[in-house]
Amino acid sequence: MSKYDIGLIGLAVMGENLVLNMERNGFSVAVFNRTTSKVDTFLSGRAKGKNILGCYSIEELVTILKCPRKIMLLVKAGKPVDDFIELLIPHLETGDIIIDGGNSHFPDTIRRTEYVESKGLLYIGTGVSGGEEGALNGPSIMPGGSREAWSSVKPIFQKIAAKVEDGSPCCEWVGENGAGHFVKMVHNGIEYCDMQMISEAYWIMKNVLGMTPAEMQPVFQEWNKGELDSYLIEITAEIMGKKDDETGRAMLDVILDTAGQKGTGRWTSQEALNLGVVAPTVVEAVFARAMSAIKEERIEAAKVLNGPSVKFDGDKTEFIEMIRRALYASKICSYAQGFQLMRAAAEEYQWELNYGEIALMWRGGCIIRAHFLGNIKEAFDKKPQLPNLLLDDYFKNVIEKNQTAWRKVVAIAIEMGIPVPAFSSALAYYDSYRSDRLPANLLQAQRDYFGAHTYERTDRPRGEFFHTKWMDN
Repeated sequence: MSKYDIGLIGLAVMGENLVLNMERNGFSVAVFNRTTSKVDTFLSGRAKGKNILGCYSIEELVTILKCPRKIMLLVKAGKPVDDFIELLIPHLETGDIIIDGGNSHFPDTIRRTEYVESKGLLYIGTGVSGGEEGALNGPSIMPGGSREAWSSVKPIFQKIAAKVEDGSPCCEWVGENGAGHFVKMVHNGIEYCDMQMISEAYWIMKNVLGMTPAEMQPVFQEWNKGELDSYLIEITAEIMGKKDDETGRAMLDVILDTAGQKGTGRWTSQEALNLGVVAPTVVEAVFARAMSAIKEERIEAAKVLNGPSVKFDGDKTEFIEMIRRALYASKICSYAQGFQLMRAAAEEYQWELNYGEIALMWRGGCIIRAHFLGNIKEAFDKKPQLPNLLLDDYFKNVIEKNQTAWRKVVAIAIEMGIPVPAFSSALAYYDSYRSDRLPANLLQAQRDYFGAHTYERTDRPRGEFFHTKWMDN
């Protein structure tokens, strides 16, 4: 009996597409799904005639695989992953590999790696980005976990991953235990920022300039030819041109303004707080979705809360260019925050992250793929320990060139009562980071006043702490 290269559990659309990707690239795949009717449907449909075997039990799946066995889980994050690990372990042998390709929270991956390794097995927790299309045609893959397992899965992962211009795969080993899922989590946090900032650019054009989606489509198409060249700008241009089949109106105008979220942006924000990393734009992007969710409350508030009634009287073409510049500068700051978070996590969890390689992995396949990620890779190639992207010459010069427009866009939006939480938080981040003095001296004085928390002095070496008796009586 011929043995199969890899097994996959979980035949939702992502799982099916990843299986078809593997098979198209020359790998034989055995599949299993808890609801076995999905196996039949897949085999008689999209998998028909392909080198894909359907299995109807865990035992059958394990038996048919080449050693060391490689079994990938694409199931809902949380308890289902733990459940399948427990089902698999009794049937596996030393050196076999369990791979979690879902959106698991990285602390769970740290725990599972330790547990699976204690059973003599190997574990990989890998981020897979690119959605359904990426899974089918080439995703960005971010594996971490048991380093010993990498050599066994590398040929498969790098073959099915997206490729950049020179043919390099958007997949490389990230680090130990939860590193892969952490990097995917940060990717998603940046994705929240990108989507929110593009939405703010749209909202400014709509409410300041009175532009329709159809009028915005060529703007986004033009933006996608330059510095902002990216997947999200590309699909935004397509969205702007889409008409609703029922009403003939712009599709965007009939979609309710309430955004969902699956938790990865929230996890990124929470981890930034846990590690004391400044990531306000990620947090504001998450809060913006939360604000959108209270639609009924906003409707009632709109009836009683008033804003300014200011009209824009500037040059339309010039202002559109200002918005583009503001979007690019804000985007740089959000990526700077994401890479700072990864640097802090690497120190906290003893991961050896290669930031240039991570930027390369995001160049293709994933949702945040963008041309300027090449500039990020170059920045870290020049200086692997670069503390912040804003200190790289390329990005420093971009911000200097664009900041006047950025400030004007934020100021006009505020003056006209248009919320721009991502644009404005990114600008505040930049202004705070470039300031050698901040008002935290007053804050620390207040803490010392009411809680005797002490403070350091400007005229003494760092590390010496003092307390003042603030009240005379």
